[in-house]
Amino acid sequence: MADRTEQPEQLDHRTIHAGGEWLEAVSGATREIIDPADGRPFAVVAEGDEKDTDLAVAAARAAFDEGDWPHTPVVERAAVLQRVADLLVRDRERLGLLESRDAGKTLEEGRVDIDCVADAFRYFAGLVASEAPGRVVDAGSPDIHSVVVHEPVGVCALITPWNYPLLQASWKIAPALAAGNTFVVKPSEITPLTTIALIDLLLEAGLPAGVAGIVTGPGHTAGARLAEHPDVDLVSFTGGLVSGTKVAQAAAPTVKKVALELGGKNPNVVFADACATEEAFDTAVDQALNAAFIHSGQVCSAGSRLIVEESVRERFVAELARRAERIRLGRGTEDGVECGPLVSEQQRAKTEAYVASALAEGAELRSGGRRPQPAPHRPESGYFYEPTVLDRCHREMRVVREEVFGPVLTVETFRTEDEAVALANDTEYGLAGAVWTADAGRARRVAGRLRHGTVWINDFHPYLPQAEWGGFGKSGVGRELGPAGLAEYRESKHVYQNLAPRPVRWFAG
Repeated sequence: MADRTEQPEQLDHRTIHAGGEWLEAVSGATREIIDPADGRPFAVVAEGDEKDTDLAVAAARAAFDEGDWPHTPVVERAAVLQRVADLLVRDRERLGLLESRDAGKTLEEGRVDIDCVADAFRYFAGLVASEAPGRVVDAGSPDIHSVVVHEPVGVCALITPWNYPLLQASWKIAPALAAGNTFVVKPSEITPLTTIALIDLLLEAGLPAGVAGIVTGPGHTAGARLAEHPDVDLVSFTGGLVSGTKVAQAAAPTVKKVALELGGKNPNVVFADACATEEAFDTAVDQALNAAFIHSGQVCSAGSRLIVEESVRERFVAELARRAERIRLGRGTEDGVECGPLVSEQQRAKTEAYVASALAEGAELRSGGRRPQPAPHRPESGYFYEPTVLDRCHREMRVVREEVFGPVLTVETFRTEDEAVALANDTEYGLAGAVWTADAGRARRVAGRLRHGTVWINDFHPYLPQAEWGGFGKSGVGRELGPAGLAEYRESKHVYQNLAPRPVRWFAG
């Protein structure tokens, strides 16, 4: 295999942006960014902390309270977002490569991510540009003009995860800007590079100085300070349950708005009638692979729980395992690679621990379960792990209950529709799920009974910018994308105008 790409540019340590300036960390600290394909550093960024966060928030506060952006007409704000989308298209190859090197995903996945980021900016630009200026409320009198209008929340703290760095950032930044807010974004300290690049594109598109800020640094310092900061009006966090709980606790004393997207343990339910023909069987197996192993399973909506009807279980799992063994692992920037490494050695060790516990609890290993042999396109120092299929799993296993965030698929079986629904809903999470069946009535029934924020029927993983994205249970609170995603970044104001004021005469005087 040949690497068809160039090395991404190095950064100069000034990766904190506040008040229109690129800055080093106040402490002077830096962090090396590691390429997970070979375990070697390939960029260096500033390692910000609470002091850098305070500077960035102060700049965003000033830009909101004293600047023009919150009062800029929506058509002009939309035009900036459209220009950002155009710049993303222009820089698609560079940003896709940077995302691949930073997060370990394949170059093609990186390119698709950039396309989706551009789509998000275009969607929110179009949404605000086409909105009515306010909702008239009938007060029952011609002398009263009553209208509900939307205003920006204020300063938004946006904390994003390491698995989809730029995509998840765009789901927050685009609606925040469309609504007229200022923001400070804190990307994961592991994968910050494309978010840094996006700030430059925002400035190039004409965003006023101070509206956009970024702090590169760890969650326990920069992220924690953002969540608790008294000058922050909203915090939006995507990441793990433990960290999300801490964010909510930190935000509570100042009663700021909080939006949390905290992952999932997502069922992929396959009924036997979905495999009635060879073509249908092949499609269901292929989609089960896609559900579980895209981006090495490091996806909050990954279909990591295969729940398959007992009558087709053996045939389905055997073919699934056979294909999983043939997935080509390697550096994401090389031709022919279908799956890249895990993002870090820590993440690989976590995955290995889950597989070991599953086998100790009685799971049957059908494929993977080990580190692959080194190859020219797959250095031994990279964080690779083979796509793993664990058969004969049950609800009591940790690997079934907890989010692995690695290339691990568990298999459970059912005999009846009620049993399938019960298994699919038997999780403390409720982010996403899918049902595969040739019976349209069953598809609607099961989809209606699943307690998950997104349910796909005969598909897995697509999302639409105009739809809402959120979950039930411990998958979080709040919504991203769609009109509800924009509403998260707004406050409502009721303006009641009396055109013919008269004395009330309730009190003597």
